[in-house]
Amino acid sequence: MAFGFRGRAELSARVDDPATPTAADGRWVLAATIIASSMGFLDSTVVNVALPVLQRDLGADITQSQWVVEGYILFMAALIMVGGALGDRHGRRRVFNLGIAIFAVASLLCGLAMTPLQLNIARAVQGIGAALMIPGSLAIISACFPEARRGRAIGTWSAATAITVSLGPVLGGWAVDALSWRWIFFINPPLALLALAISHWRVPESRAECQPPDWTGAALGTLALAAITFGLLDSVRLGFGHPLVWGALLLGLAAAAAFLRVEARSRAPMLPLDLFRSATFSGVNALTFMLYAGLQGSLFFLPFNLIQVQGYSAFAAGAAMLPFVAMISLLSRWAGGLVDRFGPRPPLVTGTLITALGFALFALPGIGDSYWTGYFPAALVLGLGMGVCVAPLTTVALNAAGGDRAGIASAINNTVARVGGLIAVALFGIVLAAFFNQALDAGLAAIAPPPEVLAALDAERIRLAAAALPAGLDPDLAAALRNTINEAFINGFRAVMGLSTLLAIGGAVIAWMSLDRQGACDIRAGRA
Repeated sequence: MAFGFRGRAELSARVDDPATPTAADGRWVLAATIIASSMGFLDSTVVNVALPVLQRDLGADITQSQWVVEGYILFMAALIMVGGALGDRHGRRRVFNLGIAIFAVASLLCGLAMTPLQLNIARAVQGIGAALMIPGSLAIISACFPEARRGRAIGTWSAATAITVSLGPVLGGWAVDALSWRWIFFINPPLALLALAISHWRVPESRAECQPPDWTGAALGTLALAAITFGLLDSVRLGFGHPLVWGALLLGLAAAAAFLRVEARSRAPMLPLDLFRSATFSGVNALTFMLYAGLQGSLFFLPFNLIQVQGYSAFAAGAAMLPFVAMISLLSRWAGGLVDRFGPRPPLVTGTLITALGFALFALPGIGDSYWTGYFPAALVLGLGMGVCVAPLTTVALNAAGGDRAGIASAINNTVARVGGLIAVALFGIVLAAFFNQALDAGLAAIAPPPEVLAALDAERIRLAAAALPAGLDPDLAAALRNTINEAFINGFRAVMGLSTLLAIGGAVIAWMSLDRQGACDIRAGRA
């Protein structure tokens, strides 16, 4: 069915009419918001598949590779609630379009980057654009669709973005193999222009009476996350004793303390701390933090294992997690009703423990193991566990806050998940590097290569499995050294998966303790 035509001025004038938008107008609104949101969500996952190739092409070490992901997540997580407030106050379409424009320009700069620093700066700007763009998508849908049609519209938006994100790593892997890693960024500007054109001509403007954005809280929160992340990431290269590292960590902790103090006193805080007086709300967000820390922290390093150690192509590495995505897609709608039937504790405890088993299974495969007996069962079980958890997590977080604060509760829960991933990628890098270096030292001691070879490898340690061997080595020695490096990486990867397993088990304990029988009854009644 063709899209209809409505003038922008007419739509703007009718945005509060409960009969609007028309079916045709609604499809235009959904098209713009789905395209924009898909770009934002996709760029938080598809880059992982390209990282091993990107690391090689730009000569990046592991810390610089981590910043490619961390810079984006950092600014999106820190500013996403501010982005929503700016849209409510200054016009949702206006801020949404601004976010799309910033995201498009930053994507172009990412694709043109010639050094890791240039790429990381552009990725940070991308995160700012996403923080303006993503919350605007749902806010525009909520403003444009009457209540009777809003649920179906949000469901369509959710399904479309989920499909895009699911296929993203596979398509991104294909682009990396067939074209270049740069094309995972170059694809965004044309899509952004399409979204901007639809938004400009077919999406009505809307606003809401609200307090000014909490700029002080946003600045302190961003500073805290940035400083802590910087300190953790650079500790791999410089060591915790370096003044730059512990200075950054102290600055981050001080900024975090100031952030909490400001939020406690603010009349319109970005993070309403009184929500955390509910044991249910605090418990479910602690579980969210631990679960997504384990998930995002471990899956960050999976493509490095598959591509650099196991020899997968980028396309195959992206496709390796399709069972995980498929299980979440198949189970999420069914799992959403489990809270109504059984309360929150059974699905969250069970799902989290299954997730822990999935992480543990990822630690089993060695070098050269078959995908079908090694990684496929792990991806399937991990997807089963997360599929049981994802919808109940969101449901419990919203119900615990009450209907009148469901929006801010959803934003907090989403931000907690992203911050968990942000911190975990940095911490897991420290763990993996420590176990990698320990195993590498043991392997090199057994081989006993010449001192000049040891010196060359010491300089390459920071690149982990991408460490380059000196030129002109005897083929047998080169093969032994490469195998030692790969085995050392597997040692570190298993440590990371073990840590993810412990985090998931810890989350299950939190769910068991914070979501008791009475709490379950309260949640089902919407009173927690």
